Amino acid sequence: MAALRIGLISDTHGLLRPEALAFLAGCDRIVHAGDIGSAAILDMLAGIAPLTVVRGNNDTADWAARLPDTALLQAGGISIYALHDLAQLAIDPASRGLRVVVSGHSHKPRIEERHGVLFVNPGSAGPRRFSLPVSAAELLVDEKGAVSARTVALVAPARR
Repeated sequence: MAALRIGLISDTHGLLRPEALAFLAGCDRIVHAGDIGSAAILDMLAGIAPLTVVRGNNDTADWAARLPDTALLQAGGISIYALHDLAQLAIDPASRGLRVVVSGHSHKPRIEERHGVLFVNPGSAGPRRFSLPVSAAELLVDEKGAVSARTVALVAPARR
């Protein structure tokens, strides 16, 4: 099995930046952690790689009604759980054997490992909010199932 690159994106709020598309190019899979803003964004992402998506609290239009609140996927021998708002996590990911939990909502990129579970928030890839970065993330899963993650600023930081 070759190493996998899984692109993580969230909180596009109707804006899929060219920088995000360039960052996600070449991914083996993509996970969108909600607040998508437009069905067209899902079409563009699905054109890059197989797509897993969850509905965010702002995804209230008719096109979003079919989207799940949570998703579980297997990739590279690991289990990845996606939801929009980490505060709504209703399971114990460690006891379920999950290796990664992907969430969005806060617009703040974050990577943290707790009890053997990697929690990744790619931040917001859409319109800038306050002075928070515009970012996305990636998971790298090697041939032995080891996982690493990093967040990437997609555009220059906001000036203060």
